[in-house]
Amino acid sequence: MNDEIISKMKTQMKKTSENLELELGRIRAGRANASLVNDIMVDYYGTPTPLGQIASVSTPEARLIQITPFDKTALKGIEAAINMSDLGINPTIDNSMIRLVIPQLTGESRKDLVKEVKKYAEESKVAVRNARRDAIDALKKEKKNGDISEDVMHQKENEVQKQHDEYIKKIDEIAANKEKEITTI
Repeated sequence: MNDEIISKMKTQMKKTSENLELELGRIRAGRANASLVNDIMVDYYGTPTPLGQIASVSTPEARLIQITPFDKTALKGIEAAINMSDLGINPTIDNSMIRLVIPQLTGESRKDLVKEVKKYAEESKVAVRNARRDAIDALKKEKKNGDISEDVMHQKENEVQKQHDEYIKKIDEIAANKEKEITTI
């Protein structure tokens, strides 16, 4: 049972770090990145559909996103969805594709983005700490019920703490890489 507790905790921590990478991938860092637009919901024949499912998204240049819909009739819907999103970039229709030019970031906007990265990182750390707390509480409950000995509980607590420390370090690395990407001109 105690291996299930640790396995569940590892899964929660892994999902937390993966979610952080996804969230930070959506933050505009002055460079074109397909993840900025892939999840924008487009009204496609009356059904909200992620942009990445109805169009090819590429980044031919450092500050340009090119969107080529598989169905050319979706161009206007994609344009409307981009305009309604919080992306803040005006799309340009060019024949059968849409181009988004990513504006250069100002010093102030870079600072704001770094604050946002730190906020996401701290939320992820809290989630990892909560997973650790839940695992330790479950181990203590097992010990109280007599399912595991004191020695096994301390051994498992050490394992839980080790996993916690690894994921906190990983979150710090992910956030530091994103901050570097944002602050690099």
